[in-house]
Amino acid sequence: MIDNNTKDPDVWQPVQAHCQKLGERFRFFHEDPLAGYKSGALNYALAQTSPLAEVVACIDSDYTVEPAWLRDLAPQFADPSIAIVQAPQDYRDDSDNAFKAMCYAEYRGFFHIGMITRNERNAIIQHGTMTMVRRSVLEEMNGWSAWCITEDAELGLRVFAQGLQASYTAHSYGRGLMPDTFSDFKKQRYRWAYGAVQILRRHAGKLLGFSASQLTPGQRYHFIAGWLPWIADGANLLFTAAAICWSLGMILAPVDFDPPPLVISLLPLSLFIFKSAKLIYLYRYRVRASSRQTIAAGMAGLALGHTISKAIMDGFFTTDKPFFRTPKRAHSQAWLKAISDSREEALLMLALWLAAAALMQQNVDSPDLLVWIVLLLVQSLPYLSAVIVALVSAMPQLPAGLIGRLKLPKP
Repeated sequence: MIDNNTKDPDVWQPVQAHCQKLGERFRFFHEDPLAGYKSGALNYALAQTSPLAEVVACIDSDYTVEPAWLRDLAPQFADPSIAIVQAPQDYRDDSDNAFKAMCYAEYRGFFHIGMITRNERNAIIQHGTMTMVRRSVLEEMNGWSAWCITEDAELGLRVFAQGLQASYTAHSYGRGLMPDTFSDFKKQRYRWAYGAVQILRRHAGKLLGFSASQLTPGQRYHFIAGWLPWIADGANLLFTAAAICWSLGMILAPVDFDPPPLVISLLPLSLFIFKSAKLIYLYRYRVRASSRQTIAAGMAGLALGHTISKAIMDGFFTTDKPFFRTPKRAHSQAWLKAISDSREEALLMLALWLAAAALMQQNVDSPDLLVWIVLLLVQSLPYLSAVIVALVSAMPQLPAGLIGRLKLPKP
């Protein structure tokens, strides 16, 4: 077990004592300072691993794991082409409150739909927990990359680029803890989206087929198409800003600024309707979620849109954003903190609402203007969702039963 850069000895010393109590097979390392964030800790731990170990398994410290995990999945490494065996990233605190039930519903779509589909093309996203990696492959690739804040997904892509295989099982063998607050939920998704852009920038040649690699067309498709919705979120932030500015022109100088043509308004509206219909279908018929769980998942996903937008924009124009550790078991946030955490989204929501209200005072008989007003209101939904989810996270007393519980199916 590796603990890196924890300053408070009251946090790490009890863990060290427990490892000593468990016996010599459990070794504890505390390193401070240790550069490289999580990748630095993993590479340090790899150097301390027994030379007899042929498979390296990684678990986040908040996880409880079923004993059958290694017994059931390690035999897959008998196939020499297998370099990664991945189990789902799952959580055990979805029954704590309504906020965590919402988060859990949002998480499940990826692990119960996206990962299964990607596994059919040998194109899964490797995760940093509940994952096993062939030791020889890991060392040949010089371990985890310290430049990437999603070092696990980046390692997986490099494995595929070498023509090796990964295996994914939908059965949950371990469960950790979800973020306790909307702020931490946003930080986690920011890291994932920012890391995705880092990977796209560093490996663009391989993903687009311009550089030599053994990536298949299906793998290239899943990595690019899988991250395109996040890139679209980045573009959506620019569209929102442009829509507010254009609406302001229509309000202050109606003679000079006409409503945008109908086709410009109908395109984003059509995309929103398509995405909503797709989410409803997948959650209802593939995830087997209830109506409340489907709505909760959609709202939680929309609430992250602005955060993802900023991460994408930052990812394309910066290279040195730090690794954000996702706090677990944090203190519940107060109402003012919740509002503060969603202040940017609240301001954009109000700007869109005020623009729509002001434009309603004009000649709404014009189809172009009417559809534009509808578009402004639809554009506000992600920001409204962020405010709602932030407030829900500030009320830990709200029972998870309001949303309902989801569990990955047993094999």
